[in-house]
Amino acid sequence: MPLKRGIGVSSGVVIGDALVLDTEESRVPKRIVPPDAIQSEIALVDRAFEAARVEVSAERTRFAERAGNELADIFGFHERWLADPKPRREISLLIESKQYSAPYAISIFMRRYRRRFQEMGSPFLQERAKDVQDIERRLLFHVGGETRQDIQSLEEPVVIIAHDLTPSQLVELERSKRLLGFATDAGGTTSHTAIIAAGLGIPAVVGLEDITAHVSSGDTVVVDGLHGVVVINPDTAQREGYAAEAIHLNEVRATLGELRDLRAETKDGIQVELLGNIEFPLEIEDCIRNGATGIGLYRTEFLFMDENQLPSEEEQYEAYRAAVESLGNRPLVIRTMDLGGDKCHRAGGWELEKNPFLGLRSIRYSLQNLSMFRAQLRAIVRASAYGDVRVMFPLISRIMELRQAKFVLSLVTEELEEEGYEYRSNIPVGVMVETPAAAICARELARECDFMSIGTNDLIQYTLAVDRGNERVAQLYTPADPSVLRLVRRVVRDADRAGTQVSLCGEMAGDPLFTILLLGMGLRTFSMAAGNIPRVKKIIRSVTLSDAIRVRRRVMTFETEREVLNYLRDETRRVWGDI
Repeated sequence: MPLKRGIGVSSGVVIGDALVLDTEESRVPKRIVPPDAIQSEIALVDRAFEAARVEVSAERTRFAERAGNELADIFGFHERWLADPKPRREISLLIESKQYSAPYAISIFMRRYRRRFQEMGSPFLQERAKDVQDIERRLLFHVGGETRQDIQSLEEPVVIIAHDLTPSQLVELERSKRLLGFATDAGGTTSHTAIIAAGLGIPAVVGLEDITAHVSSGDTVVVDGLHGVVVINPDTAQREGYAAEAIHLNEVRATLGELRDLRAETKDGIQVELLGNIEFPLEIEDCIRNGATGIGLYRTEFLFMDENQLPSEEEQYEAYRAAVESLGNRPLVIRTMDLGGDKCHRAGGWELEKNPFLGLRSIRYSLQNLSMFRAQLRAIVRASAYGDVRVMFPLISRIMELRQAKFVLSLVTEELEEEGYEYRSNIPVGVMVETPAAAICARELARECDFMSIGTNDLIQYTLAVDRGNERVAQLYTPADPSVLRLVRRVVRDADRAGTQVSLCGEMAGDPLFTILLLGMGLRTFSMAAGNIPRVKKIIRSVTLSDAIRVRRRVMTFETEREVLNYLRDETRRVWGDI
């Protein structure tokens, strides 16, 4: 039976009848109004903004009661945007200057605004375009330019198939109590729709490209959010297999919930620290709920979403302070901006480069744009007065970069002291090991920093010379390659000899297939997406240190990634069946 692979953004397996939603964009016809109707059209825009704002506010309150304030705050951006007078002023100018009708002026403005996000290089920022689309739909409904599809009155449980879903549509569907899961052509892991799905435990696969072209309403579909797979009209064997897996996953999920308050330690008492990776502060609660003892990687690029201006020191300070206060005494590792490569800011003065991932990005850009870098460091140091803040520099590949970054940090700290600010003295300073150069020089780097974090996503890419975003070579991108494993082992060993703490914060940290091996290599701190923490803890609590060392010794003798993967699958199944 046809099988489609996409991106699993919320684990779980469901089987059900499909309902295909028409969620493609609808075009608003161009309409010119007479001069004497201009003011009434502008008044209509004002009423639409206010009605939409009130509507979002009420929905956010209702959603908070079901899913908590942190998840509901996703709609805070919608509410603040609708309350901002600037957008409605620009739409009013379009009506006055072009004599456009209210629906057409809203449509033109919102599409231009959305296009700015879509044209940004970062997938993370591109996903914000969906929030803009969500707001546009509301506004058009309130000016009578679009009818709203009734998606709350579902009579039977269904699996939704759509080109895309906005956060509001997902919340409406969930409220119907008939939503089993969903699959979409578009979408990625950082969209608000994906975050809400994971928070509510709705199995979902996104980024399938053309799933709407292959499924008709009434087809039976399987959505496997764990493996990112959708099966269309499964045969009997597939149905039975996925039904059994769904039962198994539900049992596993129930078991994992019991682990939340238990320590991450091996059967022979070796303690392991499990931390969370976040992009938004609102993800902190999810990390803690899943058993994280702190945040090991706080990506700060979300602060640079406004393409017209860079975030001020004060805006960054407020964001970091809110994050550290929400963690209590738990640690918060703030990674300085990892911009460049696929994440550029229009106000940052970037120029197109032939090889952006090898160009002016991350710490390289920060050290050449000191005003931006200093503003971020000042905000981080000021926020350190409120808790256990640590600062981490990305893409350090040579010792001089670390020394320069630390020098700027020391200058900033002296400035703040002279200005009378309170801050944490001796803020721990760490580096991300993401290049072969950093891994090979880990001993020297370890001597000059307080902690290191192995960023395996980039380390794999640079070690194997494989663009992980290029589907033509994607099969060559693997954490199981012996060269990658030897580099990880080398970093852990050199950091240990220098007495420097080392963690691993790439996707590899959250994959339970590698947990035993990484324990055997000597890693005692892992940082990962919230949803992966329970499974990794389960593996840790199921093995002894001698088990892990035996696995590491065996793996380091293999010559191919296939040997590594087959062996690790067998060892993982041995302690926890087919997870």
